[in-house]
Amino acid sequence: MPYYIGDVIQQEQKLIARTPEKFRETGVDVRIDSRAEAVDPQTGEVRLADGTKLSYDTLVLATGTTPLTPGIPGESLAGVFTLKKFTDALRIKAWLAEVPCRRAIIIGAGFIGMEMAEALRRRSIETTVYNRGTLPVGRWDPEFGKIILEELQRQGVAFVTGVDAQAIEEGKGHRLGMITNRGVDEADLVLLAVGIRPDVALARQMGLPLGKSGAIGVNFSQRTARENVYAVGDCAESFHRVSRRWVNIPLGDIANKQGRIAGVNIGGGAMIFPGIVGAQSFKVFDLEVAATGLSEREALAAGFAPAAVLIWGKAIAGSMPGNSELGLKLIADRATGRLLGAQAVGKAGAVSRINTLSAALWAGLSLDDAGWLDLAYAPPFSGSWDPIHIAAQKLRREL
Repeated sequence: MPYYIGDVIQQEQKLIARTPEKFRETGVDVRIDSRAEAVDPQTGEVRLADGTKLSYDTLVLATGTTPLTPGIPGESLAGVFTLKKFTDALRIKAWLAEVPCRRAIIIGAGFIGMEMAEALRRRSIETTVYNRGTLPVGRWDPEFGKIILEELQRQGVAFVTGVDAQAIEEGKGHRLGMITNRGVDEADLVLLAVGIRPDVALARQMGLPLGKSGAIGVNFSQRTARENVYAVGDCAESFHRVSRRWVNIPLGDIANKQGRIAGVNIGGGAMIFPGIVGAQSFKVFDLEVAATGLSEREALAAGFAPAAVLIWGKAIAGSMPGNSELGLKLIADRATGRLLGAQAVGKAGAVSRINTLSAALWAGLSLDDAGWLDLAYAPPFSGSWDPIHIAAQKLRREL
């Protein structure tokens, strides 16, 4: 959606996988602008907001997430947005088309905050990111966080740290005034991007058990604790193949896979969702940023004894023109040498390395395995010793 707002994707139809009309052609009754208010599992009925009751034999909960907000006065003012649903993107783009927008403030420095900072700057809007912490995207190593911060600043994005948002009011020189512990700043658009949480209101009302992550507990077939009730997507847990724990990682590819699994099982087939390794990526201006597996903190919580190494290498062979720096961090278990996680940042090659290491995590490879992987070599794509080889062998020596 940030790419639609930033005019990289110009036609909103390209964001719609299938319209309600197309669904109906295949016998699926899709009702938009309809909210499910309650579920009665005893009678097998769903009650909608308009009072309509729909009976079911099998129920699938795919309620997604709800955006978090600071909970401050002024969040409902015109020009204050969250970005979670397609309709949010439509509203933001319509606002930018109708209102002369010279300045924007983003509260939060996660994925959406980073992507929206780029989208707004692409539209020549002066953009400031307010963050409670000192660096963007706190999941990544601080050394990588500094590189991301430098890229933001190089592209003209102001980044203000240690911010506690207190209120939003009508502005004087701009439409809105943002009041924080750092004073008052004004903007024509404010985006609240402080995080999301699983939308489990219906599940809780039904008495369904939630997992430790706060999302709906499911088994490998996407079934909940109640017979004939499934949960899929951002509202449901997934099994993490590295930590061996049930977690909630709200990403679109995971949601698609879980939906396929539930559909096969409901249709009379037998299929399980084998889990995830936590691969994720985003782009911020000229940087690729990616990670997979566990961070050191997550590895400790899962009972491992993590060790890590961070190297800087070349995205392609050093002799090739147009080369760029690539940062790669590997995390492994000190006791066993098992690969646990990886992070990468660079102008090129970061996502491809993380994809390779995700496959390694999926297969349960060790550092020794990763250090000798047979990777496709040609100077335009990597050196004969890839950064993966170099990092894995260096960390293995340090264990």
